[in-house]
Formats: sequence, structure tokens, C-alpha cells
Amino acid sequence: MADNPLFFDDIHEGDQAPEFSHELSRTDLVRYAGASGDFNPMHHDEVQAQAAGLPSVFGHGMFTMGMLGKALTDYVGVGSLRVYKVRFTKQTWPGEQLATRITVKKKYDEHGEHRVDLDCEVVNGNGEAKVSGVAVAALPTR
Repeated sequence: MADNPLFFDDIHEGDQAPEFSHELSRTDLVRYAGASGDFNPMHHDEVQAQAAGLPSVFGHGMFTMGMLGKALTDYVGVGSLRVYKVRFTKQTWPGEQLATRITVKKKYDEHGEHRVDLDCEVVNGNGEAKVSGVAVAALPTR
């Protein structure tokens, strides 16, 4: 999380969060499988993945969602998220450079909180969305 909190007063519609990028590696797939217990062979067994018609093993969708979730909480602060919804749009492949994109869509007051709607996604180096979604965060004021 950032050292300085994000204040509702200081952001504007259209602002973008700092980008977080990461090159997906096979080691990421193995580590995530161990941490999550998701040992689907399509994520770690090249032979089985190719036998199923895939060019290679592919990344866990929840790994990519977690990467985006970290970028969100780094931006708005841990405990600030009220809603986080994503759609998995394309598979991720080892060697792809993934980057987060988070944009402030709307500012408003609701349920006694100062809230922001955020459009968010993870894209590859070609700009293809791998995960797209929305989030709502409640932010403090000065």
C-alpha cells in the first residue's frame, strides 16, 4: 500500500492509478498452484495442455485477478474496497508482460461514505484485456 493515503478530495474523474506490471513466468504458475491448491494440469503440464489443443500451459485466472486486486488496494488502501467484480476475458501465457490499468470513473456520496467507481483491467503488451472489471472504494476526506 502507498505510504500516503488517497483522499477523496485529491482525485478526479479520469485519473489513473499507478500501473503495476509483471511478466508471467512458469514459476508463478507453480507457486500459485501450491498456494491455491489448483493443480489443474492445464496450468503446469505442457504435454497435457498441448494434447488438449492449447499452445502451452496458461495462467490461473485468479492469479491475474489477485494482481489487479493488489494494484487496487495499493491505490485506494487496504479496507477501502466495497465492491470488486471481474470478468476473465482471455487466457494469460508464460512470458506475457501483464499490466494493470485502473481509472476513476465516478465520484459520489453513498451510504454516508465518499465513494469512487473504478474501471480496472489487466492487459498484455499488445493491449489485450485479460481481466476486466469494476471496483468501488470508500475514501477519507481531508
